[in-house]
Amino acid sequence: MEMSAKLKIAVVCSSNQNRSMEAHNLLSKKGFDVQSYGTGSVVKLPGPASEQPNVYEFGTTYEYMYQDLLKKDPNLYTQNGILHMLDRNRRIKAKPERFQDTEKHFDVVFTTEERIYDAVVERLESIGSRTFRPVHVLNIDIKDNHEEATLGAFLVLNLCNMMKHVEDLEDDMEGIIHDFEEENGRTLLHCVHFY
Repeated sequence: MEMSAKLKIAVVCSSNQNRSMEAHNLLSKKGFDVQSYGTGSVVKLPGPASEQPNVYEFGTTYEYMYQDLLKKDPNLYTQNGILHMLDRNRRIKAKPERFQDTEKHFDVVFTTEERIYDAVVERLESIGSRTFRPVHVLNIDIKDNHEEATLGAFLVLNLCNMMKHVEDLEDDMEGIIHDFEEENGRTLLHCVHFY
């Protein structure tokens, strides 16, 4: 049996909108067991100006956000790709979720920038270890725009494909990271925690 049938994967960005959802979408299409999350205190989407974001509570549905922005300014949110993104999101799951609120256990957690990696590590440290099941936390820096989110999703898929072909993730993770960094010219942050 390939490792992918067993691997439980999480992808985490700030608002569970763009980077994590793009990877969630691609990985689920490729048959991986994947969930996605954000770590922010609220969900922020671009607004009419950089100092005027659209802010929603976690748990607000993607459908509600879509309809809300459609009412506010359909031209703006079509042109900047936000309506398209929300349309994709609402087909994957109902609403953005916070990593800090989940009780689920994962084998691998991918983060999309260092501050999110830090928030995930902080959460894992706060819950402590009861079962001693390892979880690998890996950070790939991905800029928060549509093009980079797509590229980042393929980088995450590349790593997952490397992982699914190994017998023992614990023994092989360092080699996977080394090969990935050599191949892609990107440096990953990595640590192991225990549930």
